[in-house]
Amino acid sequence: MSIIVLGSINIDLVATTPRLPIAGETILGKTFLKIPGGKGANQAVALARLGIPTHMVGRVGADSFGGELVDNLQIAGVQTDNIVIDKTSSSGVAMITVDHSGENHIVVIPGANGHINQTDIQRLSHLLPTATALLLQLEIPIPAVVAAAKAAQDGNVKVILDPAPATVNLPDELYPLVDVITPNAVEASQLVGFVVDSKQSAIRAAKVLLQRGVKCAIVKLGAEGVVCTTATETFFVPAFPVDAVDTVAAGDAFNGGLAAALFTGLSLHQAVIWGTAAGALAATKMGAQTSLPDQLILGSFLQERGLIFPKTKDV
Repeated sequence: MSIIVLGSINIDLVATTPRLPIAGETILGKTFLKIPGGKGANQAVALARLGIPTHMVGRVGADSFGGELVDNLQIAGVQTDNIVIDKTSSSGVAMITVDHSGENHIVVIPGANGHINQTDIQRLSHLLPTATALLLQLEIPIPAVVAAAKAAQDGNVKVILDPAPATVNLPDELYPLVDVITPNAVEASQLVGFVVDSKQSAIRAAKVLLQRGVKCAIVKLGAEGVVCTTATETFFVPAFPVDAVDTVAAGDAFNGGLAAALFTGLSLHQAVIWGTAAGALAATKMGAQTSLPDQLILGSFLQERGLIFPKTKDV
């Protein structure tokens, strides 16, 4: 069995600065890094590093970045047979500015990711009979996300949706196709139409998402922790205090940890803790895929905190 990821594959061009510039301002940066990224690729690497058999479905351009991106996924242990080289477009690029506290601004140019269509869904469908979950994000066309979720539901494969980048206009038909949705506070605010900035507002937002048809809503509140709501329970997992260096890919690490735990048969409570721990670890290192923890690092982090068989705090 395996997990499938359909999503973006980007090269991240990262500049570190003392602070984030305001509109129209030029400031001197400190360092520059070129790092493989893209929310889809990040989540695939997160899973593979945690020992999960992972298939990546997506597109890269016929440029130097494309070959580099596919090679990097293979090195991480991701199956790349279903990545297409799109000769009509560049590879996806993300331009990222990170300040001294780890906060960031990101501009994404989709490139080949923006061409994902029904032919990619057909390739994905061939993988569904041996898959337990499909991970989706919103850096590819929404019609492809909906089509993939429908195919997964028809194949009795769980759908985990990271609704990022944030949007206010997800189609109504998508929600009932989603088993688990994992917005952060900003994304949850965009989806539900009110500000999500506390545990109580996160619970309210999660319940709105359940009313739209999602089976499980997980709202990430950064340093405040994570709220998880289903039809039968609501619980809260506190954040792990860490010295944040760069929050890029922390959300992708969360989804990788969450899906990996569910794949291995752990409970939803334990899976949310795995995701929270993986996200915290990712924030302690620079870059996207370069920051994602492996099995040993995540296992040690949890064991040091007595959380191999963790319990969560009821709301």
